[in-house]
This record gives sequence, C-alpha cells and structure tokens, in this order.
Amino acid sequence: MQKTAIFLADGFEEIEALTVVDLLRRAKIDITMVSIMESKSVYGSHEIAVEADTTFEDFNFSGVDMLILPGGQPGTRNLYACEPLKDKIKEFNAEGKMLAAICAAPTVYGKMGLLKGKKATCYPGCEVDLTGADFQTSPVVKDGNFITSRGMGTAIDFGLAIIEHFQGINAAKDMAERIVYKA
Repeated sequence: MQKTAIFLADGFEEIEALTVVDLLRRAKIDITMVSIMESKSVYGSHEIAVEADTTFEDFNFSGVDMLILPGGQPGTRNLYACEPLKDKIKEFNAEGKMLAAICAAPTVYGKMGLLKGKKATCYPGCEVDLTGADFQTSPVVKDGNFITSRGMGTAIDFGLAIIEHFQGINAAKDMAERIVYKA
C-alpha cells in the first residue's frame, strides 16, 4: 500500500488539506495527518479545528512514499519555519521520493532551492518564492518527484494527480467520476 503524510500547521488552508485526505482515503492510499504543532489539535486559516492523526515528533517516516504540504497562511510560513520538516523534505528529495504542495506551500520547496530547473506552480503572487523554477499556470504541474498546484480551487485536481501518480490515470478518472467531478 502506498503511504503518504500531509503536514498541518496552524493557519493551514482547510479545503486544500482535507480534500486531499478525503480523496486519498477513498482511493485506499494511506495518508496520515501530521501536526507540526505541539499537539494533534491544529487550527486552519479559517479557525476550523482539526485533530491530526499524530504529531511530527511521534510520526514514523518508515515506508512513507510522499510528503504533502497544504497552503494557507500563516500555515505555509509555519511549515517553512519547522526545521525538522525541512530536514525530512531534503532527505526525501535526495532519495528521489515524491514531494507535493498546493497554493503557497510550493514556496517551501522553492525557498529551499529544490525547484531549480523544475516546472512548478503556486498561488498567484507567490511565484517570486519559487526560486529557479519554470513557473506554470496550469492547475497542477508534475515534474520529476514534484507535484504542485495553485490553490483551493484546484484541490480536487491536486488530489486526483496524487491518485494518478500512485494508481494510474484510470484510477484518477474513476475517482473523478465517483465524486461527480468534471475537470
């Protein structure tokens, strides 16, 4: 079974995180919601409380195939400020493992210099922090071990792209049909 982790920090964009969690769980892709805060309780950018599955400190990264970052503010800034998370991101990138991010969160990878020479996208206005990337305006951009997406309005496309990565285009199309989504 594929294993993924999505990282939640206070100020995360609820739709971007929970849409991905919902779609991956429907597709039977293991996704763990990991709080980088001191407790499992995390507050979204619209003050919606979410109980993560675990904390960063307690999470076992063994067998994880992909790290996922939702956007939102100040959630994205909080993710970037988390040095242990950035260490894991560097480790995953060095191993060629998948890294995904939506909205402002691709800037975490950009500021770390990981998107140099890669096609990527992000929330409009955040492009300046995609250091060295070839900025695209598509809803979802896949390049090498990165999947990036634009924002809340592209959250379903983003989730389907992750499903496609693990299970193929037919599984993504089937999921879109099951949720009555027409791209």
